[in-house]
Amino acid sequence: MVSPNDALDTQDEVDRIVEAWVRERPDLDPGPLHVFSRISRLSRRLDLARRRAFIGHGLEGWEFDVLSALRRSGEPYELTAGRLLNETLVSSGTMTNRIDRMVAHGLVVRAGGAADRRVVLVRLTPTGKEKVDAAMAELLDREQALLAELEPAEVDQLSTLLRRLLAPLDR
Repeated sequence: MVSPNDALDTQDEVDRIVEAWVRERPDLDPGPLHVFSRISRLSRRLDLARRRAFIGHGLEGWEFDVLSALRRSGEPYELTAGRLLNETLVSSGTMTNRIDRMVAHGLVVRAGGAADRRVVLVRLTPTGKEKVDAAMAELLDREQALLAELEPAEVDQLSTLLRRLLAPLDR
């Protein structure tokens, strides 16, 4: 079987894994392993890079998710708890717990809605904004380093292919 990596004249761990499966189970087509095993390995490296970027700024990954959702919302950097649920894909109870912890750390504050006092808004504090901005800058540096072996056009091509793969799954 010809590996997609043969054109590069190098082998990686995934090529060795696929070759072993071809040897042991020649009745199977291990083609998807060329893609998904690499995505899985890259995901682990990305998780480590993200964790390092966040820890360096005193944040947990989930805190960064909430802070970045608020930061992306634009001035005044506030969203309803319900909107944060949709942005971060967690349950209501989990979000309440996270907001409580972030309030205690001075990263966000709760505020009542102007039109409806029953609506609870979560607003980014100056400290939260400073931390998420610094963590985002470091995260992008670390992610850029992961892409350093690719040319800009290859990064664009990879992004396009991954979007095509993920879009139907996100629907």
